[in-house]
Amino acid sequence: MAESVYKVIELVGSSEKSWEDAARNAVEEAGKTLKNLRIAEISKLDMKVENGKVVGYRARVHLSFKYEG
Repeated sequence: MAESVYKVIELVGSSEKSWEDAARNAVEEAGKTLKNLRIAEISKLDMKVENGKVVGYRARVHLSFKYEG
């Protein structure tokens, strides 16, 4: 296996539907400009609440991609 270096960034995705959609949104948006995405790790989930009702979901995602310095 060849040696590689990976960079890890933190993103926050949001959705009105679910945490899964929030995480997917973060990864897919990053994929528009970053190459060689490898692993997405969910580090935190939270919800936005208004008037006692859940109105949004957020997922904090650590995303790694191959570093090509």
